[in-house]
Amino acid sequence: MSSPGTHLFPGDDQQARTLTREVNEYMSEVCTRYKQYFQFFASLPLPDVEGSLTEIDYAIDHLGAVGFQIMTNSHGIYPGDPRFRRVYDKLSERKTIVFFHPTSCNLRREKGSVEHVNPLAGVPSPLMEFMFDTTRAITSLLTSGTVTRCPGIKFLICHCGATFPPIAARIAEFSQFLIEDGEPMTLETVKNLLQTRFYIDLAGVPFPDQIHGLLRHVDTTRLLYGSDYPFTPAPLAKYLAKRLDDELKTDFGVETQKRILLTNAQDLLDRRYHAQSSKTIEKSTYVFR
Repeated sequence: MSSPGTHLFPGDDQQARTLTREVNEYMSEVCTRYKQYFQFFASLPLPDVEGSLTEIDYAIDHLGAVGFQIMTNSHGIYPGDPRFRRVYDKLSERKTIVFFHPTSCNLRREKGSVEHVNPLAGVPSPLMEFMFDTTRAITSLLTSGTVTRCPGIKFLICHCGATFPPIAARIAEFSQFLIEDGEPMTLETVKNLLQTRFYIDLAGVPFPDQIHGLLRHVDTTRLLYGSDYPFTPAPLAKYLAKRLDDELKTDFGVETQKRILLTNAQDLLDRRYHAQSSKTIEKSTYVFR
């Protein structure tokens, strides 16, 4: 599920729980029917904490989810917020993958109302604001201590790390003003967490430039293929896939290309695809997300 996720109306937790369960059960049915091709990340009805705690157990124990997708903000609440602490502790306890997909920036007003924000009129949120909101989510996870507190989670970020890599050093330097408990971060700390706790997909336009900024923080063992299909139309998704193939092969060689398109995803998923044939795996990799 892309933006806006499954919690559509602020304050209506029951509707969100119902829709989330319907979506997750449908995904489970599809993945059971075509198990040689697909596995899925379940949705959660955040910011509804109690509903999310219930859905985590149900999706893993009854639906076969291999991870969870969470919006970069949930009606204006970012992932490192103390209100979500029990959710991330549960996700860590269940040792799962958490994939963050961007959504539009939302502001929570004092009386509880939520306001959608798009600062540059006429420019669709996916073009720029999605990238900035992903950066806010990563910053929230790191500066809140959520990443270090929850060692059981494998974090997955999309769109080549968005706009986080160029300002990672700035965030580290100013972390002394953001972190209330624990030591301020250094750039080395940030890089170590990105390299050991995060995977990053290459949906969007990582070449010719964006990927090289990301690779100053992580190596190619943390990179995954991503398509953004069907929200990126099929002709453009196919063009970007071919461009990614060509650039990976030219810049990094065939072995690294295979790692990014296949084996890194296997490692992330604990090599659950090993029972499948190599041919089937290669087909399924292109629809990994």
